[in-house]
Order: sequence, then structure tokens, then C-alpha cells
Amino acid sequence: MTLRAKLSAGADALEVALDATKQTALLGYIDLLVKWNRVHNLTAVREPEQMVVLHLLDSLALLPHLNDCAALVDVGSGAGLPGIPIAIARPELQITLLDSNHKKVAFLQQVKAELALANVTIVCDRVEAWRPQPGFDVVVSRAFADLADFARQARHLVAPGGQLLAMKGVYPYEEIAALPAGCELESVIELQVPTLSAKRHLVAMAVH
Repeated sequence: MTLRAKLSAGADALEVALDATKQTALLGYIDLLVKWNRVHNLTAVREPEQMVVLHLLDSLALLPHLNDCAALVDVGSGAGLPGIPIAIARPELQITLLDSNHKKVAFLQQVKAELALANVTIVCDRVEAWRPQPGFDVVVSRAFADLADFARQARHLVAPGGQLLAMKGVYPYEEIAALPAGCELESVIELQVPTLSAKRHLVAMAVH
């Protein structure tokens, strides 16, 4: 199966609409990731086939749960996950990629330029130090920190009525039990990532 066929089948299983232009952009992102990864070690995943599942489809699994989101910030974005795939799939969303690592930010800037992602803003700063106005409908992290640290460091980025979304592997019972005051668990959704046997969960939190 080609990478495009794997991506298309996975998107269909997720019920995420991807036209040919979006598929080409997502595969172009994988090409850039493979190229930069040889020198800069942006991700431990090396094979493009694995990247389609572990990076693209894993990120796109978030889309059905964004509800009425108009502006999203991807905290500790790293190589642009989940922010870049979301930005490609949903060009009407305003996506901010936040990371304090200059090497990773340089990669994100290259991706934005080469793929002409007009809806993407890139910020090089530490999450706890960055104070934008206004806040965001959704503040998302993927393998950034445990839930308590994520809530404490990123809660100021959430707009009124917005939420924190943390992408996790197995159900994080202990992390949920340690959530700080003023952070309320809303839901834990098991994500079904096509062809991936490992567990994935999305933890939604409100801040007060």
C-alpha cells in the first residue's frame, strides 16, 4: 500500500475529509520530517509508513473532538504534532505552534514556508512565559508533560469557555488524580487510530 493510500484509508476510517490537495500537503510534511530527521533527530519514528500512522493519523484523530474551535495552540509542538496535520486538514482554523527549542522552531518555519500554511503562527517561547491576548479555544499537548504540569503551565492560555486537551497513551489514572485545584476533568475519550494497536486517550479539562 502506498503512503497516500494508507493516509486516505486512515482518514476515511476516522471520518476526516481529506481532498487530494490536503493529502499531498500531509505527505509533503512527512517528506520534510524525514529529511530534517536525518540531521536534527526531531522524532524517534524513522519510517515514513510509521509516520503516517503514528504522526498523521494520530494527530487527525483529534479533529472530531475540536467542536466549535476557531483558534488552537499546540503547546510543546516539537516537530509540529498535532498542530501541522490539523492546520492542513482544517485551513479555516487558526493554529499556533509553541515551542522553546530553536532547532524545532526552525523546522516548523520551514514547513510553514514550503507548504504555504497561511493559518499557522509559530512562536519560540516557554509556555509559562508566553502571555498572548486573547486566549485560545483549545490548548492542546501531545507528550508534552503530565496532566498536572500541563494544566499549571498552560491554563493561562485558555480563553473563557475554552479547554485544555491532552493527548495520552494508556488511561492516565494517576495523572488525573493529581490534577491541581481550578482544573476540572471534563472527559476522557478513547481515540481509535486506524491500524494502531496501542492505546490512545484524549483528556479534556476545563479551567476556572
